[in-house]
Formats: sequence, C-alpha cells, structure tokens
Amino acid sequence: MIQFIDRDRELEYLNEIWKEKGFSLVVLYGRRRVGKTELLKKFLEGKRGAYILLTNESLRENIKYIKDALAEALREEYIRKLEVENLYDLFKLVKFRKERFIIVLDEFPFLIEVNPGILSAFQKIIDEILSKTNVMLILCGSSLSMMEQDVIGYRSPLYGRRVNIWKVQPFDFRIIYDVIKDIDKAVEIYFIFGGVPYYLSFYDKSTSLEENIKRIVLTKGRNLYDEPLILLREEFRESRIYRLILKYLALGYRSLGKLCSATGMDKGNLSKYLDTLQETGIVEHVLPYGKRRGGIYEISDHFMDFWFRFVYPHRAELEMGNADAALRAFNRERDVYFGYKFERLIRELLAIKLFPELVKYNHVSKWWKGEEEIDIVASSDESLLLGECKWSENADAEKIVRRMKNIRGIPWKGKIEYAVFARSFKKRSGEAYNYDLEDIEDILKNYTSFKNPAPY
Repeated sequence: MIQFIDRDRELEYLNEIWKEKGFSLVVLYGRRRVGKTELLKKFLEGKRGAYILLTNESLRENIKYIKDALAEALREEYIRKLEVENLYDLFKLVKFRKERFIIVLDEFPFLIEVNPGILSAFQKIIDEILSKTNVMLILCGSSLSMMEQDVIGYRSPLYGRRVNIWKVQPFDFRIIYDVIKDIDKAVEIYFIFGGVPYYLSFYDKSTSLEENIKRIVLTKGRNLYDEPLILLREEFRESRIYRLILKYLALGYRSLGKLCSATGMDKGNLSKYLDTLQETGIVEHVLPYGKRRGGIYEISDHFMDFWFRFVYPHRAELEMGNADAALRAFNRERDVYFGYKFERLIRELLAIKLFPELVKYNHVSKWWKGEEEIDIVASSDESLLLGECKWSENADAEKIVRRMKNIRGIPWKGKIEYAVFARSFKKRSGEAYNYDLEDIEDILKNYTSFKNPAPY
C-alpha cells in the first residue's frame, strides 16, 4: 500500500545540510521499521556518497564493509587494500576530494555493541580528520535508547559538537487518509497498524481488514506475526519484563497500582521500566487535566496495542495454525476497541490543529474523577474545550452535551466550549462543535499542508 511517500520535510532538511560547505555531522534515528533506510537511499539518489549497513559481527568485518563501500563510491581501489586495524587509521588514509561526499553509517548502534569505545574514536576522527573535509557524515540507528543516551546524550564523546539531529516519526493519520482516500477504511487501518510504513506496506487494499489481519498478522511465519517480540528483543535487554508489562497494559491494568499487582513488581522498579517504554514511544503516561501526579499508562503504539490485546493471548492456537480464536476475540471487542482508538485519534488531530475552528486550543488531554470522565479537554488563554468521542452511528450530540454540562469538579472557572466527535450523527447540537467522519474527511480533502505536518 505504501512505498515511499511524504518524507518531504526530512528530505528538505537533509538537502539543506548537504548544500552547506565543509564537514557536517547528522544523527538520524527512529524506531525500527519507520522508514529511515528508504529515506536515506532516496536522499542519496543523484549524489556522491557511500551507504554502509553495519552489523554486530565484529569491528574487523565492519571495517571491511566500510572500505569496500568507500572504494566503490570514490572509485579508488587502494582503499579496499588498506591494511588497518581501526577506523581512525582507515579515515586517515582515505583521500577525500573537495566536492561534497556523503557517508551513511546505518545501524550505528551495532558498531557500539562490538566496540564500546567507538564513540571516542569517532570524536577523534571528526576532530582531527573529517572536520577538514567536505564530508557529510550521517549516523543512523533504530535502537532509540542507544541513540539517545550513547550517541547524542550529554555523556557522549560527540556531545557538544555541531551535530544535526532528526528523529524520524511514523506517519500521522493525514498521510494514511491521503493514500486510502476513504475515511472509514483509513481509520480502521490506522487503528490497527498505526503509521509505521513497513507495517502498512503489507496491507492489501483489495481485501477486507479481517483478511489482512489474518494473512499478515495471525499466520505463523508471515510478515508481522512476531514483529512486536522482535522489536522488544532488539530494543531491550530484559525484553521478557517489557513483554509482561505490555501484556497487562493491553488487558486494561493501566494505573501504577494495578500494574504492580498484576506483574508482581514493586512501584520503584516498575516505574523505571515504564519510563523507558515512554522514552521509546511505545507507552504514554496520561494525566487527568489539572493534575501533575497519578494518571494512567496507555500503549501509544497502535500495532503494539492491537498485538498484545488480540494476538498475544492466542499464541498457542496461532502456532497450530488456528486464527479463528483471535479473530473472534477481535470481532467481539471491535467496537469498544475502536472507540478507545477513536478517542486517541481525535486527540492527535486536535494536537496537530486539523480542525480550523479549534486551532486556538492547546495542551490536549482528558479528565476523570471517580466514575465521571471527559474524553477531550483542551485549553486556550480564554476558554476550555470539553469534548466527547463516540464510535457509534447516529449519535445524539444534544444528549452528550447535556451530560458534559452536568459534570462537576473540572478545575476551570472561565468560559467553556463543547465539541462532539462521532462516527455519524442522528442529531447535532447547536451548543457544540459537531464533527463526524464525513466532516473530518471534508477537512482532510481540503487540507493542503499534510506533506509538512507539525510535530506532536
């Protein structure tokens, strides 16, 4: 479904740096499968440069890969024959010309794995050799923890240098809709697969959502059958603990206390793991509006959430080739699950200012106290927006607004506005902003800035 689309901002960013004179250092990173390699290959088209995919085999093997790539790109066979034991000596002996030249070291964390001191070596390479050249060096990686802590963290030997940093994010919903051109299908695909290009690339638009799920997620050996487990193993050393936490989060144990009871972990230890999951973008900590403590945890990665809720509990049946139990569980809970995802989608769309009438609102959150809950709470300088999200046909917006007006305890004393977001309406409210899927589709059709989305 998706090959290479909508990386205009990233390409513009890289091209601006490429046009500069002298040495440039770029750190480009993002979660696994987000499309970093395709982006870099697209950027390299028509330019002189070497792309090197590093491995965790050994430093010696990686030096060989780098020599071969540089020899081919620079058309200098002497580089391939250089007898060197370290990267400093290699770069010292390579004769770079005056014209702009790009070196991409993809999966750079592998090099750190095989040689923990490699960052100090690169500090020396940059300061003593590359800083005098016209080379654009790009260090790319999928391990978010290693890239953020070891490569660009304040303890890194590269910290403090003139480094350009870009974190590649999954596509937001606007891009998914622009590809699908059908709001009903687009939201369902997004609710399951999110905005990760690799996941979306396997989706067959000619068949149903259920058939796609069965073929690429529930069939042993197929593309996404083990994807979350692979991601956790590659990102975390103690992947089994993260797997346990995500399992219970998907089952609805979202407060710290409930998670402690379910996992058997103490609060201090569990909090550290949850912090790491937040840093890697897998989990989000949601605080009720007006509060600074407490709150709940949600799996923010759409596919990870779906997988742990509907696939992981049925692994035994799936190993035997029986996908029916997982599909039945999904179809049984589909509307409830999509209702929860619809609420998350609306918060995302508000955060990226999709709704023209609501652009003044910031700090999008939710609110709850006891049994009372408001799906959407957003504030501006002069007013507060309260919103409800209903994944149902024929919603009665007047009834929903009356309920919101009767809720007490929200820490706000000024002007309040209301909004209702629904799959479709039976009755709209004259006292609220009303948006159903058709309204959202109309906005998306006329939205001209989707290729340059604001970060959220």
